[in-house]
This record gives sequence, C-alpha cells and structure tokens, in this order.
Amino acid sequence: MRSVRLRFAPSPTGPLHIGGVRTALYNYLFAKKSKGKFILRIEDTDQNRYVPGAEKYIIDSLSWCGIEFDEGPEIGGEFGPYRQSERKKIYEKYAQQLVDEGKAYYAFDTPDELEQMRKNMKLSGVKSPQYNSITRNSMKNSLTLSKDEVKKRITSSEKYVIRIKVPRNEEIKLNDTIRGWVSINSNNLDDKVIFKSDGMPTYHLANVVDDYLMKISHVVRGEEWLPSAPLHILLYNYLGWEKEIPVFSHLPLILKPEGNGKLSKRDGERLGFPVFPILWENLTTGEKYDGYKEFGFLPESFINMLVFLGWNPGNEKEIFDLEELVQTFSLERIGKSGAKFDFEKAKWFNQKYVRKLPKDLVVKEISDYLAKNNLEFTNDYIEKVCDLFLERVVFIKDFWIEGKYFFEDINGYKFSLVQKRIKENSFNHMQTLCEKLKKIENFSSINVESVFAEVLEEFNLKMSMLLPLFRFALTNLLYGPSLYSIAEIIGKEKTINRIENFLKEIS
Repeated sequence: MRSVRLRFAPSPTGPLHIGGVRTALYNYLFAKKSKGKFILRIEDTDQNRYVPGAEKYIIDSLSWCGIEFDEGPEIGGEFGPYRQSERKKIYEKYAQQLVDEGKAYYAFDTPDELEQMRKNMKLSGVKSPQYNSITRNSMKNSLTLSKDEVKKRITSSEKYVIRIKVPRNEEIKLNDTIRGWVSINSNNLDDKVIFKSDGMPTYHLANVVDDYLMKISHVVRGEEWLPSAPLHILLYNYLGWEKEIPVFSHLPLILKPEGNGKLSKRDGERLGFPVFPILWENLTTGEKYDGYKEFGFLPESFINMLVFLGWNPGNEKEIFDLEELVQTFSLERIGKSGAKFDFEKAKWFNQKYVRKLPKDLVVKEISDYLAKNNLEFTNDYIEKVCDLFLERVVFIKDFWIEGKYFFEDINGYKFSLVQKRIKENSFNHMQTLCEKLKKIENFSSINVESVFAEVLEEFNLKMSMLLPLFRFALTNLLYGPSLYSIAEIIGKEKTINRIENFLKEIS
C-alpha cells in the first residue's frame, strides 16, 4: 500500500494569505490522521516575482500556527532539496525526455510574434486565442522547422521555451475527492510552456516532477489549480507515471464577507481585519501589514476558525484543539462551495479560547503589557480585574482597552456622553452619594451597592437617573462590568477622588 505523503508548496512571491494557511492546515491534518508525512516545498521557479523575506515569512507563519512539517528547506529529508531553484538540473532531464519522445517541442517565437498570432486569431473571430494543436503548425517551433534549423538556433543560443504537445480531441479525466469526476476535452487546453528560456521549469512541469520524485500520494490545493489539473494528468501519462498519479482534492475559495469573490488584502483594509497570519513587512518597499497574531488572536483560535472555512465535522461541535482536529478531520467533509469569511465569528472563536486560558498566564500577559507602558500593579490586583472582565473580552489586550480606568487615572471626562443625563439635582445626588461612601469602613461591592440603594431611596430616584453618572465618574464610560465591583477593586480612595473630580467639573 502507498505511504501517505502530502506537501504544502507555496511560492515566495509575497506574504502567506490565510487561504494558504488553510491549505497547509488541511494537508497537515490529513497527513497526521493517516500517520503519514507532511512536507514543505518552496516553489520558487518564478525568479522574476521572488520577494526577499517571503520564504522565512512562510516558515514563521506555519510555526506560529503550530503546523509542523516533517521534511522541508530548514530540516531536510531524503527527498530534498526542497527549494525548486535548487533542483534545476532535475527538471531539465524530464523536459528533454518529453522533447525526445515527441511529447513536447522547442518554440522560438518572440513576444511580438506571439502577440501578432493572438491579434490575427481575434480578427478571425476567435475569442480566446491559444497556442495549440492548430496554431502550432503556423508558428516557429521544432514541429515546423527542420532538424538542422532547430539545432542551429539552439547552438547559437537563441532563446526558446519548451511547450507540451497536447493531443487533439481527447478526453482527460480525474477523480477529485471533493468534486467527483472532472473531465475536459484536450481541445480546450493550450500547449503550455513547461520549460522557460531562463532554464527554469514552469509550475506545471516542476510540481509534477517533484510530486513524483517526493512520492506525494495526495495533492490538496486551492481550486484555482483545478483548470490546470488535466494538464498535470497529461504530464503524468506522458512521463510514464500513470500508476503514481496522486489523489487530488481542490479546495473551495475563502470568499469575501459579502460572498461575491475571493477574499483579498483589499477586503481586510476596507473592513478592518487582517488577512495574513503574522506581521508582514516587505523588505524592499517597507510596506507593513499586521497579522492575526498582532491583532491579538491566539494561534489555537486562529486554526480553529480557519478549519471551519470549508470543512465541517458533521455535528454541532465547534471548539477543537489541534489534536482533536487531527482525529476528526476528513477530506470527504470539505464542501464544494466557497466559504464566506466572517470576522465576527473569528472573534467569537478567540473569545472562547481566551476564557480557557490559565489565569496565571493571562495575569502575566497583562502584567507584561502594563510594564511596556511603565505601569506596575500586583498580580493580586490584576487577577481581580481579570475575574471581572474574563467573560467580556475577545483579546487579552482588551483588558487594557476596556479596563484602562483600572490602571490609569481619568484625565478629562468625555462629558458629551452624559450631558443629557445631568439634571438640575444631579450634583446634589452625586455629592450625597460621595459623602455616604466616605463613611464605609469595609469598602466592599456589597456595601457600596447598599449605600447606592440608600441614596436612591432618599431622593426617590430610579436607578437609571443615578447609576450612569456614578459609572461615568469612575470609568469615563457608560458601559462595563459590575460598577460596585469596580469601586471595590480601585478602592475607597480612588472612588472618592474620581467622584469629587467629576463634581468639580460639573459644578
């Protein structure tokens, strides 16, 4: 029986999009569930689009996500090297084999000649001009030139590419795990370039050769590669590897939140969410984009969210750690339709994971964050704030954003928030409350609430007439956790001072 081996094969032409991370995750989960191997292969054949730092970014992103590979550029393996740029001579051999067997050919057409061919075809009514079984006969290639002429052009270092010779009017089929049988007539395929003038293969030849030599059993990749799959099947057949064709699974797209089209970087900029896993900084342009890590997501919640963009477990369970996903995952439960991205759902996942964190870890994270802002509080104090906010926060940074008033004094009240709530007797009501609070010996939330109730009764007030002003005086906000607990945590002195400062500003 064939060993299970899967690969994730990104191109270092920019930052790794969350769609790419999902592809890596699905490969990883299936490999691990099948007791197989997960390989990272860097497909850097397109040297013109290579972006410095992109390969390291890919590796760092997978590492943050907890997706570990068994073979790859940094750790090696028996099927290396794992960068296609380091495998150049391997591809040349197979390209030459295809030419020698009449399954590929040299093409010497210049860019201008190719453009003229396309123009002529459009003038003839052909909407999508192709270099194919018909047009190849009128072009400058080794099928139309004499052997001597071909040899002369090659020995004189004239630029050429190698194109696959696609047969005419043949059905090419593949059985996709997600989409079932896919069939395409070869007349709809063009004679793709498989070897470029710079001596490097194109993706089509390189990925087929590498998958064969690295004994890849399953190819799990994005649906954008589905139109190329028949060509890859043809290459397997031409090279005599029919029995080694991997099982294909073409994943659905991750769609914009509106559902109309593929999720892009622009959508993140437009709607205010990241589309990369970690911080991306272009070393050439200085361009920077925060990732999910910098936004405050935990890697476990990010992975949990990502796996549901196209897959479901077949039940109502939504929270899975990585090991549970390995045990539960199956390619058969991946849907055909694109999955709409929902950032609110992503935050929901993170909130669930933040609540599960050990309290001492949360306290340390907050303590470290405060230290960066030159603020220092005891762990006991921070723990009390944690207890009050844990059910409310989405990110650990929210303890600071939402509860800033626990750690800093209020400098200037936003009176526009409460202007309509301040009535003729509000000053008197708040002053009475302040005086009663001063008399509390045991300044607990229960006693603060009791005093507040006394003031309501004394002036025959509804809670809505005084509580918002009390909250505003302590927090500069009109929402938050239990106000009486806030008073207990910040203590009697700060509670009294803040009410008195509030009274000074409205007097």
